[in-house]
Amino acid sequence: MAGAYLRSDALNKYRRNVSKAQMADLLSLVTGEDTDLIRYDEVAKRLKARQEIALGTQNVPLDQIVGSVGRYHDFTRRFLPRSNVSAERWSGVDVAMNGFAGLPPVDLYKLGDTYFVRDGNHRISVARANGVSSIEAYVTEVQTPISLTVADFERDAWLIKIEQAEFMEDTHLDAVRPDHGVELTEPGRYAMLQHHIDVHQYFEEIGREKQGLDSYVSREEAVAGWYDHIYTPVVKAIRTYNLLRNFPGRTEADLYLWITHHRERLAARYRLAPLSPEASVTTFVEIHAKNPLQRTVKGLQQSWWKHRRNAALQPPAGMSDDEFYASRARHAAGEISLGEVEQLTASGENEA
Repeated sequence: MAGAYLRSDALNKYRRNVSKAQMADLLSLVTGEDTDLIRYDEVAKRLKARQEIALGTQNVPLDQIVGSVGRYHDFTRRFLPRSNVSAERWSGVDVAMNGFAGLPPVDLYKLGDTYFVRDGNHRISVARANGVSSIEAYVTEVQTPISLTVADFERDAWLIKIEQAEFMEDTHLDAVRPDHGVELTEPGRYAMLQHHIDVHQYFEEIGREKQGLDSYVSREEAVAGWYDHIYTPVVKAIRTYNLLRNFPGRTEADLYLWITHHRERLAARYRLAPLSPEASVTTFVEIHAKNPLQRTVKGLQQSWWKHRRNAALQPPAGMSDDEFYASRARHAAGEISLGEVEQLTASGENEA
């Protein structure tokens, strides 16, 4: 009788938790949150993690287990079983956990303060379903250059942390400009900063060559030049307009990348020479940093003014007529934008 009760209770528990997993997956379609377990191989590859140290058997908090070596699609981030998980196997583990059979320790990799399952996904899922806070585990620590926490695996923060470390390894910005304050909040963005530095280094070398000087520019010189003459002027303009107040949770480096992208789009649309940091920021403010009502009113004003003047081409919002036409004249004289330079370079390489 006791065995039948445990089996029935386990199956009901399985169904309830599968329903919770389905609800979590549905909500993720709205929130954009990834509900899959973190893939160990992806994290280990990015961390270049290799050296392993056996730590023996320990009690590990379940909340610190964030991923799996395999089966990361079978369970949600909180180890709720999805419908493809065998009801018979899951409930059998539950019966064993609540009966007298007992279960062997799970097998985990430890990276920083987080853990990944080598063996025992079902046992961890069942343990969480039973309200257990920790589980016995064989633990193997994998040495990494970056300390990871559970919080790092929310919204891809772990990936940003790795990309930041790779960026610093390439640029040595921490040494070149110790008070740099460069922080990004989205993955894939540090590679964009590296590209900006690469382009700056290229133009510095071309400029020296034209002057008949040694064209070599060291990485440290390129990083310092980019930071002092490209990045910092934009950041100063961002601070002048107190632009961060319109973008809670973002950083000056985030805005720098958005503004440079915005600047290139304006240059392509209006055939402009590279805009000054101030013009880049003021036009960005007018287009992106106002609330919806302000943008609507501004758009109506601009439409009325354009109709009244009946002009073929008007400056973008936030840019004066004088500055606009002067920039177009500079472009016509050969001063082209970064995007156009890259297009010309790419077409030349393709022809070669």
